[in-house]
Amino acid sequence: MNLLETINEPAELRKLARAQLTPLAHELRHFLLDSVSKTGGHLSSNLGTVELTIALHYVFNTPHDRIVWDVGHQTYSHKILTGRRDQMHSLRQLNGISGFPRRDESEYDTFGTAHSSTSISAALGMAQAAKIKGEQRHAIAVIGDGSMTAGMAFEALNNAGVQEDINLLVVLNDNDMSISPPVGALNRYLARLMSGQFYAAAKNVGKSVLPGPVLELAKRFEEHAKGMVVPATMFEEFGFNYIGPIDGHDLDSLIPTLENIKKLKGPQFLHVVTKKGQGYKLAEADPVLYHGPGKFNPTEGILPAKAGKTTYTEVFGNWLCDMAAADKRLVGITPAMREGSGMVRFEEQFPDRYFDVGIAEQHSVTFAGGLATEGLKPVVAIYSTFLQRAYDQLIHDVALQNLDVLFALDRAGLVGADGATHAGNYDVSYLRCIPNMVVMAASDENECRQMLSTGYQYNGPAAVRYPRGAGIGAVIEKELTTLPIGKGEIKRQGASVAIMAFGSMVARSVVAGEELNATVANMRFIKPLDVELVKQLAQDHDYLVTVEEGAVMGGAGSAVAEALAELGIQKPLLILGLPDKFIDHGDPAALLASVGLDAKGIAASIRQRFGAVEPRLVVNNI
Repeated sequence: MNLLETINEPAELRKLARAQLTPLAHELRHFLLDSVSKTGGHLSSNLGTVELTIALHYVFNTPHDRIVWDVGHQTYSHKILTGRRDQMHSLRQLNGISGFPRRDESEYDTFGTAHSSTSISAALGMAQAAKIKGEQRHAIAVIGDGSMTAGMAFEALNNAGVQEDINLLVVLNDNDMSISPPVGALNRYLARLMSGQFYAAAKNVGKSVLPGPVLELAKRFEEHAKGMVVPATMFEEFGFNYIGPIDGHDLDSLIPTLENIKKLKGPQFLHVVTKKGQGYKLAEADPVLYHGPGKFNPTEGILPAKAGKTTYTEVFGNWLCDMAAADKRLVGITPAMREGSGMVRFEEQFPDRYFDVGIAEQHSVTFAGGLATEGLKPVVAIYSTFLQRAYDQLIHDVALQNLDVLFALDRAGLVGADGATHAGNYDVSYLRCIPNMVVMAASDENECRQMLSTGYQYNGPAAVRYPRGAGIGAVIEKELTTLPIGKGEIKRQGASVAIMAFGSMVARSVVAGEELNATVANMRFIKPLDVELVKQLAQDHDYLVTVEEGAVMGGAGSAVAEALAELGIQKPLLILGLPDKFIDHGDPAALLASVGLDAKGIAASIRQRFGAVEPRLVVNNI
């Protein structure tokens, strides 16, 4: 029997002899590659954490000891070793296991993660809780070098370092390879770990211009070579005992080191160096390509994708380059999602106007605000779910000052396999309540391009939301044309029912409208809402319906209801959208159908609410 087949929980892992762990790692890596190639999912990062996962569960008494995995997309080995090996075939599929840790999935998933840089804060809370309750347990945060660029990680380090009597271990998994190339001063610091040039340069700092405390620090740097060669100084100044760096693929180094750390008191910091894609040559050579692949043949590797419909991300990337060529004031900003947001070509063509700020969403928004104050035209490319992390900056640093910043919101609505943590369900609700904001939802690829131009030309903060994946196949005009702000359009003229559709729901609503002989309007603007069109539709129809791929509560349908109330119009109104619950991972089409947002579901909901709709007048489509 293979070793891996004997491990259904970490307690069985801890019964193995040390000599058996390396063969187990080989089996686990092979299983991972075979499994992910059949389901799709995050591959490179998981191949890189095989030995680290084995070592942590071998040394620490999980689940009594808590492990928090930052971002969480590198936990497949963890899932396999904690009783979910036989469920890996259902990974990220409807009713299957999640691609991230989930507390309701396993007691070994101590904290739900999928957004970065939360692990140290959560683990610190667990360590402090153990101290308050008088329990002897360890809390371990595993965080990547990309996640260490976020301010939240340093807020947690700052808080943890003054709490001496806690059993907290932070493991920095340093693979020098986040989704986009890691950026910033911290990454450069880590990259020059063993660099003699780094020490030599530091000795030549212009000490004459340094104030007293900094001068003393510079002297210490010169006197203590260790502090210049490894990042011990920085983390020890936070109050942590720094250990490392060590080889994260060498179990003979990992396990004794962790066993020694387990005996120590107070905050500990272990620096582990790993390689993304470890053990699979194709992923080692191109870890970005193999970061989150779909299904593929491991022997052949990932083959070039066949040409298909243009994705909304590609629409944005092409528009960004075209507008940048037309306007030298344009500046593009991304918080560590260059590839995901479609900015690779923009960086190549306009490197001086491209800024990847790392995993620092709050900073990205305020940075854009600063650029706008000086007359530049910043475009922040950000996923809807990640903009949530910069909500205060959006209000206080941009909208309150009415600064000219365009937000390109990718992944608006349900996202499929990544599930609730990545779904862009809430941007409509949290954007439309902010003064000065213009909010648009694209119904097709060409309209997305037009809306981006419209938001760019608008003198103030604007957001364009568009879904993940391909559009409907609309012809995309080359011109950088704009749309009249706050004006929708009639897509189909019908009889007694008027459907007001927003963004991705327009095409589905047109199909439902054909079945019901309903009027269908592409509302285009969530804010400012086309109130005149709402008024006209209310006057000409008996029943009103709104449809959106966003949260019903506070969403576009709520905006229509508010407009009707303001106008003093009382008409039956059905608001369709995403319900007040978190929607799990699965095929996007199946997820939309499950909440009644496919064409069939829209028509069924209208019939259920308003009965057998009798057309007052049948006219040809327009």
